[in-house]
Amino acid sequence: MSSFHSDILQETKLGQLCGSQKLFRDRYRVLRMIGRGGFGVTFLATDVSLPGKPLCVIKQLCPKLSEPPALAKARQRFEKEATILSKLGSHSQIPLLLDYFVVDEDFFLIQEYIRGITLARQVRRYGCLSETLAKKFLREMLLLLEYVHSNQVIHRDIKPQNIIRSEEDGRLVLIDFGAVKEQIAQVGDTNIKTPTTQFVGTMGFAPPEQFALRPVFSSDIYALGITCLYLLTKKSPLDFRSNHYTGEIQLQKFIELSEPFGSILSKMIKVSLQGRYQSVGEILQDLDLVSPQDNLADCLVNQVQLTKDKIDISSDKACSPAVKAAIAIKEWKYRKKKKQRQYKKKRPLVSTSGSSS
Repeated sequence: MSSFHSDILQETKLGQLCGSQKLFRDRYRVLRMIGRGGFGVTFLATDVSLPGKPLCVIKQLCPKLSEPPALAKARQRFEKEATILSKLGSHSQIPLLLDYFVVDEDFFLIQEYIRGITLARQVRRYGCLSETLAKKFLREMLLLLEYVHSNQVIHRDIKPQNIIRSEEDGRLVLIDFGAVKEQIAQVGDTNIKTPTTQFVGTMGFAPPEQFALRPVFSSDIYALGITCLYLLTKKSPLDFRSNHYTGEIQLQKFIELSEPFGSILSKMIKVSLQGRYQSVGEILQDLDLVSPQDNLADCLVNQVQLTKDKIDISSDKACSPAVKAAIAIKEWKYRKKKKQRQYKKKRPLVSTSGSSS
């Protein structure tokens, strides 16, 4: 273990509990650290208070604020954004938010653990996607992004590392929303003048307006386009060749794509906001012209009916990949709702104090 990781384990509440028999808040046994970033660390844990002791993810956000007014403001913003995340978690492709609370000066999110592989690791292990598979990926993510944007949320950090292919049913799951981190970061404005200290996102995947701290819905579209290019090429965004004068990425220099699909990706990653797609619906409309296929939403509504305990299929199209995906998502949504009801019976969603052992 590197000295950096060792320092994190020693300096954080969860790190100190990692691998021990002591419980966090008398409920969570912390197993290991699974991620870190500029705003905090993420740990894998088990919830020993529930039957089967299911795995969960604990995210510890460390705003590094000391003044009481700033901490109070950060707490208010944290609880507001966590409430939004809780609402978004009702979607089958977004992890369920199980709990959130503040302990001392640190902010914690408890989320459902998604067993699977990130798309970054998938590409490293199995290679690039074909254009056909890239179109399927893009359509599935666009439908999910349309849902996120309809709730007036900008993800802010879409990238291959934040998209998981579920081991259970193959669906794509979007993780690590940047809204909570951004809201907490902005509390420190009074003492820190450098804009980059508040930036939430990833170099290469974030568009120019996001670096200027003015993200819009189209910023997520840009990041999704860059993510798609990574899946097609295995190239880091910083390795893409761009026009010296305009900054536009020159797709034709490093990848061969059909002209219609290439045009869609090019418009998704326009540096200029005016030249970029303004909404997910516009992309889906163009993608339908390029690659018409069954709409997944139609499959969910018209071809698959969820009963109390099982899925009934009445169409002879049930063997199509779209319907299979629809069935998997419907089943998952049913299981998720059941798990959420079980969790809420055990403990209320919001709490703001507690001990670490």
